Amino acid sequence: MAGHAEQIAAFLAVAEAQSFASAAKSLGVAPSSVTRTVSDLETRLGVQLLVRTTRRVSLTQAGTAFRAQVAPLLAGLAQAQDDIRAFQTTLIGTLRVSAPLSLGLHRLAAPLIRFRETTPDVELHLNLTDRFVDILTEDVDMALRISSAPSDLSTIWRKIAPVPRSLVASPDYLSQHGIPRRPEDLGGHIALSYTYLAGRNVWHLTHAASGLTEPVRIKPGLTCDNGDLLAQMAQAGQGIALLPDFLLRDAIAAGTLVRLLTGWNPPDIWLTAFYPPYRRLPAALDRFTTCVETALGIAPL
Repeated sequence: MAGHAEQIAAFLAVAEAQSFASAAKSLGVAPSSVTRTVSDLETRLGVQLLVRTTRRVSLTQAGTAFRAQVAPLLAGLAQAQDDIRAFQTTLIGTLRVSAPLSLGLHRLAAPLIRFRETTPDVELHLNLTDRFVDILTEDVDMALRISSAPSDLSTIWRKIAPVPRSLVASPDYLSQHGIPRRPEDLGGHIALSYTYLAGRNVWHLTHAASGLTEPVRIKPGLTCDNGDLLAQMAQAGQGIALLPDFLLRDAIAAGTLVRLLTGWNPPDIWLTAFYPPYRRLPAALDRFTTCVETALGIAPL
């Protein structure tokens, strides 16, 4: 049995053509199929919609009233289907993206400019926050995150680039408090801790040569949810920070920050794109991801 929408479409085609045969031709089905589908609709509604004679088909009073009500609804359904197909395949509409604040300030300008230049008909809403954004419950189409290996099975994700990190402190801090030579030395120093770091008060460091991993419990003097501010505080001699290199390179080059324990590495983290469980990415979302990958995915951040 045809579905309700198919039944209504068959009825409207017959009403328009005033012929089952002509309606069947326009729908690309057999006349017997249209006759059966319209009869099923009348049975379901409990009312006769069409008067059939050997010469013509005409609407009953009930059929005329029904046609007036359902024709706009079916047209709206067809338009909605066209609109959603366009969203999936064409570069139009609105795109909502979440990304870490520091990433946005330091690295997203180039991919954003490229996206705007190549996709002028998409309205982009970018929310910069270091808070974990749940793409399944919040009003976003995609989230860029800097984190450890993804483990969320309810979303799909794409790794874009590794994000190296370093332990750093200012020369002034080190002259006052000494230089840590081993991971366990960090326990006697003031730490600048990132709020959203997994195991925030325990830093895990792996020896590059031996592969030995040592967990170090730190003593935070400051906990903050923004890497830029932590980097500034480290430059001001306020403690030791563990931060992504893209926040540190200028200060290290200028000598206002010094890398520590260079033979020991923190766990790998990545810039990763997270999406709701689409079977196929909408065109605008795929284009935005490509712009980010092209600009940032060539080398470590």
